[in-house]
Amino acid sequence: MPPFNSKGNRLGVKNDKPKSLKKTTLRLFKYLAPYKVKLIVVLFCILLASSTTIASSVFLRFIIDNGITPLIGVENPSFDYFFRTVPLFAGILLIGVFAMYYYSKQMVIISQKILKTLRNEMFIHMQSLPLTYFDTNGHGNIMSRYTSDIDAMVNLLAQSLPQLLLGLLQFVGILIAMLITSWRLSIIAFILLAGTLFVVKIVGQASGKYFSKQQASLGSVNGYIEEMVAGQKEIKIYNQQDNVNLNFDELNKELCSNSTKANSLANIFMPLMTGLSYIQYVILAIVGGLLGISGYSSITLGVLVSFLQLSRNLSQPVASLGQQINSLMLALAGAERIFDLLDEKSEEDEGYIELVNAKVEKNHVVECNESTCHWAFKDGDKLTLLNGEVELKDVDFSYNKEKQILKKINVVAKAGENIAFVGSTGAGKTTITNLINRFYDIDSGAIYYDGINICDIKKSDLRRALGFVLQDTSLFSGTIKENIRYGNLKASDEEVINAAKLANAHHFITLLEEGYDTYLDGEDNLLSVGQRQLLAIARCAIANPPVMILDEATSSIDTRTEKIVQEGMNKLMQGRTVFVIAHRLSTIRNSDIIVVLENGEIVEMGNHNQLLANKSRYYNLYTGLTKLD
Repeated sequence: MPPFNSKGNRLGVKNDKPKSLKKTTLRLFKYLAPYKVKLIVVLFCILLASSTTIASSVFLRFIIDNGITPLIGVENPSFDYFFRTVPLFAGILLIGVFAMYYYSKQMVIISQKILKTLRNEMFIHMQSLPLTYFDTNGHGNIMSRYTSDIDAMVNLLAQSLPQLLLGLLQFVGILIAMLITSWRLSIIAFILLAGTLFVVKIVGQASGKYFSKQQASLGSVNGYIEEMVAGQKEIKIYNQQDNVNLNFDELNKELCSNSTKANSLANIFMPLMTGLSYIQYVILAIVGGLLGISGYSSITLGVLVSFLQLSRNLSQPVASLGQQINSLMLALAGAERIFDLLDEKSEEDEGYIELVNAKVEKNHVVECNESTCHWAFKDGDKLTLLNGEVELKDVDFSYNKEKQILKKINVVAKAGENIAFVGSTGAGKTTITNLINRFYDIDSGAIYYDGINICDIKKSDLRRALGFVLQDTSLFSGTIKENIRYGNLKASDEEVINAAKLANAHHFITLLEEGYDTYLDGEDNLLSVGQRQLLAIARCAIANPPVMILDEATSSIDTRTEKIVQEGMNKLMQGRTVFVIAHRLSTIRNSDIIVVLENGEIVEMGNHNQLLANKSRYYNLYTGLTKLD
């Protein structure tokens, strides 16, 4: 179970707040750059839509003063003016509707393309991140950036951004129209507007703060749910349902609190703006009526009605701006989390030596294009044929400065040798294998592969020259054939079958209804643990690496299945250098060298008989005098 603090938050999960709204906004706008032409058209349509809204209010003045007022008291009124102006009025409104439809549609298209680009960048960059990033960030927290944060950005680009522009243009346009219509009433309206804007600012700032907290809380909830789904067996085995429910309730309570505060403040905007607009409407109607009656101004009935309509319309962009600011804050908080992922430093690789196919001609190593049984490291014109000799020389390593994990590790694995690591949990066994493939870089010392410092080898090429069979096998969505071919995408169907035969997997595969074409998903329970391990061995076999690492590959299976799996591994290990980590010491008795680790140091080294004769740590482990955790 992950540790929790007194507030129910998972330790190590940050409740991030946006650090720089300006920087995040500018960076987000860079993604709009490729769509400049379309955005210019969108901007024109937004301008057109805002203009038609304002024009409809101004039009009332002329209809009343020129079309209605002159007809008062006339016995046979003429409606020619109406017949001329009403179609024009309707045409203006239709243009506005079309403009709004067009820019809304275009912004949806643009936003989806931008988000497609962002998702691609996020996923591609995620593949380049070092394992330390995934060690320190929960999977659910990472997933929330692909879901809730992306959703917030969809809303920003498709709705909030155009609505903000529309609101701003309407706001400025209505203010100008109000000044032209009546500067006296405008002064009063602006005074009332200043009070409204002050209220909007206060509520907007408060809701924006809670929207940021809401996003962080949502990431924590998603992360916890994912962990609990993955750990359902353990939860039920140890009857921890009440405990995890309590922890989730605390996280959910925090999310509920932040969401309630954020959305409560956001949802009062419309009622608040409606109430303020009614007050403003009444005050302006009274003052305008008094000014018109007094005769001290040129306020006609048409001017008053038009101005009141403009002032009423002014509340709409102000309310819209207030609401969109909340969405903007939410989206920018999400955008910053996305950009944080994109800004994570990629795994560094200063290697320059490549792995190439090779063949031996007249005692000379020659590079070739076709796949052969030989590989070579290529350093300029120099080719070093891979034999599989690995040496760890004075290796020190620590995950952080507070605690050193490995101290002065010296191991030499000659080509074709089987090296076994034993020791209690935390002794550093798995860490050593993770250093060989450069999942992590050592603090000091050196690791050599066929005499070449692995830091000089490109990481991708180094890892191609290594094979892994882990305790927990990861299968991917696809057929069994595709899962085996994952080790070598260029492998033929015949090579896939040969790899399965080598791994002792062919028999059980042929018993399946669809054989090698049986479809699996990542968490499919169709296969047993042992069968999954056999597929992992087949995957490793088809990659044909000179060096193999077996990390407790049989610790999760029963003795009968272990025998089948062990036979498959024995076939695979022939002619290869192999590093084995095993809890069952009976499986490593035939290892050429057994390295006994304790607290990150080598305390014993030798073959099975030599270590038993020493009657020290290994002897105690093997005879059961000391438990191997």
